[in-house]
Amino acid sequence: MEHHTLRAKPCNSYLFFGILLIFAFLASFADAAIHYHEFVIEAKPVKRLCRTHSIVTVNGQFPGPTLEVRDGDSLVIKAINSARYNITLHWHGLRQLRNPWADGPEYVTQCPIQPGRSYTYQFTIQNQEGTLWWHAHSRWLRATVYGALIIYPKLGSPYPFPMPKREIPILLGEWWDRNPMDVLRLALFTGAPPNVSDAFTINGQPGDLYRCSSEETAIFPVEAGETILLRIISSAMNAELFFGVANHKLTVVAADAAYTKPFTTNVIMITPGQTTDVLLTADQPPARYYMAAHAYQSANAPFDNTTTTAILEYKSAPCSAKKGQSLKPILPQLPGFNDTATTTAFTAQFTSLSQVKVPIEIDQSLFFTVGVGLINCSNPNSPRCQGPNGTRFTASINNVSFVLPRRNSLMQAYYQGQPGIFTTDFPPVPPIQFDYTGNVSRGLWQPMKGTKLFKLKFGSKVQIVFQDTNIVSVDDHPMHLHGFQFYVVGSGFGNFDPRNDPAKFNLFDPPKRNTIGTPPGGWVAIRFVADNPGIWLLHCHIDSHLTWGLATSFLVENGVGILQTVQPPPLDLPQC
Repeated sequence: MEHHTLRAKPCNSYLFFGILLIFAFLASFADAAIHYHEFVIEAKPVKRLCRTHSIVTVNGQFPGPTLEVRDGDSLVIKAINSARYNITLHWHGLRQLRNPWADGPEYVTQCPIQPGRSYTYQFTIQNQEGTLWWHAHSRWLRATVYGALIIYPKLGSPYPFPMPKREIPILLGEWWDRNPMDVLRLALFTGAPPNVSDAFTINGQPGDLYRCSSEETAIFPVEAGETILLRIISSAMNAELFFGVANHKLTVVAADAAYTKPFTTNVIMITPGQTTDVLLTADQPPARYYMAAHAYQSANAPFDNTTTTAILEYKSAPCSAKKGQSLKPILPQLPGFNDTATTTAFTAQFTSLSQVKVPIEIDQSLFFTVGVGLINCSNPNSPRCQGPNGTRFTASINNVSFVLPRRNSLMQAYYQGQPGIFTTDFPPVPPIQFDYTGNVSRGLWQPMKGTKLFKLKFGSKVQIVFQDTNIVSVDDHPMHLHGFQFYVVGSGFGNFDPRNDPAKFNLFDPPKRNTIGTPPGGWVAIRFVADNPGIWLLHCHIDSHLTWGLATSFLVENGVGILQTVQPPPLDLPQC
């Protein structure tokens, strides 16, 4: 064993190092900036698929403004609600340390901003860089209210990959040929699944394969030989997506604002909420190539089977002989809609850049079954019971279907000591054990409703195993945890085996994420340290599933001292 002797240092040595620390501390803030923005949430007429709809936008833009900041910067964003709906904004993937008041999910960390009112979100980026995004977190308003949030490294800190010639945000979305809020309202009334979208979009445009869309198709010019960084964001509501660029390789270098060991692929699969950064080198014969995305559908359910496109156009591409018109782009070969094998192989390639500090000794081990269910109706012939066999769709974690409060937000009720808004008895394991991925008894298809939270001690080391269930159908549920990044240490198909599966966990260089899918008919395990006090939502990022109750929240208690304690709420925090 190596022994070390502690030697006393002269006082002037302590003074010298103290001065160095002060200068280092001040220098860390020297380049930090404060970015002020005004987000006016307002309706704007937008034409897509031959028809004009009045949609909710930010500053009249669809998609909304791109926010560009550096690690260490602060943002002050005044949200002015000039629309007709209550709304909140969520800064997806930002840790919001000790600051749940800026996180944004309605009735969780704040009451919504009512029409004619405003609220100023204030937060600082702390030790995060990469691609994130922001979006509405009120019912289905995020169908049109979203934008990119790009965090560059601190000045002087390079990317851990070759510097690209340029960077392009690619926001994948869904479009309904009617008001998305009406689509939601109808589904909530009937109890049936919501109507599927009419188109997917790239940067707000459906692309050449849809009616009345080709003139506005997004086009990205490139020089032959240059390398570009595509910051791909899935703003889709209910669909997981395959994405590719015809004849071009994609080198994945980051996901969810965390760098990864680079790997090359022809196609990526991205779930709602996730981001994936890829390098693309324009090394093909000069021409026009389609970027394209279509659904990955792992559940036995209706889905949008259309394909959205944009165009990667070489500036030196020749024109066709007819009237100078450009050559027709080449379409990439995307996997089949239900190609789980490709999805699994793609996801398995993600690792962190190097060894990371994964929690080893676990203080809180949680086993969460996730999935869709059905509510039996006393009158199956009712127009409000149009699910299978006269039922209503629901969803749950550990047989609890989450109900958002309305009298107050969870965080405000907790901070104010208001009783009767929630309980902290969310079950750490399913109340009944069963063959989760086999033939599930109909007696287990109906969950209980409740506003139940799970309490965590500050600093506790947490493991969650998300187990998909074969209730109604297996599915890939993208689980998003607010306020944290976590390590994905393992996954597999079938039922999780607590005796044998942990031995196969990657505890050396697992990927860091904020949203991760459950393999359909399988499980995924994550680990994190509960070092962020407050109430933080955990939910499936398929919005129809969130609406049905596939969610819960963690109440992370304060630790010791001010740096482990939730900061006081801002004076303009909206009230219910």
